[in-house]
Amino acid sequence: MIIEHKENISSDFQGTIIDIETIGNFSNNYPPNDSRRYKDIKQVIFGYINKECLHILCAAGTEAIDALKARIKETIDSLEKPLYAFNCDFERGVLFHHLNIELHFDGELNAEKYERKADVIRYLDIDNYDDPFYDNGKLCLIAWERGEFDKAIAHNRACLLKEKDILVKRNFRKPDELILIKN
Repeated sequence: MIIEHKENISSDFQGTIIDIETIGNFSNNYPPNDSRRYKDIKQVIFGYINKECLHILCAAGTEAIDALKARIKETIDSLEKPLYAFNCDFERGVLFHHLNIELHFDGELNAEKYERKADVIRYLDIDNYDDPFYDNGKLCLIAWERGEFDKAIAHNRACLLKEKDILVKRNFRKPDELILIKN
């Protein structure tokens, strides 16, 4: 089963911001710009926000991951361009290895590789948006694995709204280079 969360919003940016939540571990025996670092990570939540809508798709357990993959593949081409993410390497790498999708992002919302979102939120004085995990994605992973899907969705929702504020307040930069390599 896929849990779906939708909200109508009104914002003043063009394009779509994507934020995903995942389970699995990084393969740290590859260089930072090698997509194979993400080969063991599975997507469990796909969220996006544009100027009119916030939309989240959540797999309700591991048995729903394949259904989530199908829904993402149905949705991805209809997203309004340009595309943004806080860490484009992560989204691109996971989508490439988990869904076999080569997605081009136009803008990176972190100011530099490995910038912590929590630091940006404090610096730009951005609201927490009821994030139960205060930007700690590891806690979201644990909640999802425990079946606390409402908390995982609340975290993804907050991430999307924070990333929208980052884009509006600070703009974006050119994404880092990620070399897409299949095993």
